[in-house]
Amino acid sequence: MSSSSPGGRLLLDEPASGVARLTISNPGRRGALDRTILDGFASTLPRLDARCVIITGEENAFSAGYDLGDISQLEGFAEEAEKLIAHPFAAALDAVEAYPYPTVAALNGHAIGGGLELALACDLRIAASTIALAMPPAKLGLVYSHTGIRRFIDAIGVARTRELFLVGRRIDARTARSWGLVNAVAEEWRLGEEALELAVEIAGNAPLAQRGNKRVIRAVQDAGARLDPDTERELIELRR
Repeated sequence: MSSSSPGGRLLLDEPASGVARLTISNPGRRGALDRTILDGFASTLPRLDARCVIITGEENAFSAGYDLGDISQLEGFAEEAEKLIAHPFAAALDAVEAYPYPTVAALNGHAIGGGLELALACDLRIAASTIALAMPPAKLGLVYSHTGIRRFIDAIGVARTRELFLVGRRIDARTARSWGLVNAVAEEWRLGEEALELAVEIAGNAPLAQRGNKRVIRAVQDAGARLDPDTERELIELRR
């Protein structure tokens, strides 16, 4: 199954029982996230019931970020880019974060800009040792979204987020691992296999616990150390 257009496609397959894999296919544009790919995430994920979802790229590209197309040549580039990214990109990332079971980003190639934020929307990230990661808004003259920067602060803290956004340099996979931006680093030729092994292990865990613990983690992350009483009661019910 795939969502397709003359540009990018989002490919869906089931490499193991209980595991779904979504592959970003836009090799001519280094995995750029065009409207079709983003709409594919938003429409496909709510229909899946896999116990773990892998998100990866095709060939040697994960994602070079949001596909801004011809607007990069426009005089009002920054304003137009921010408008364009606001809905389809946010909807895609919301669908990734809302998936009830764990998600794993397998970074087979460079993860730049929106491609890196897409990876951060996943629960876990494993990167090929050869890749680079970067956030280039400062180079492009863009002010990044509050929600997007919040994802980075949650993952790597304020100091590293400042370094990533204000300096704008690329970092390698092992640096990303030391920062907490990725959970593990694999040799390039082993990445797909290791990501699948991890996904199979996750899919074999108790489904109710997976859904409940993912919700608790998200609720604590969003609300701080204390939950409102209604949410706390709802989560307690999941334990019974």
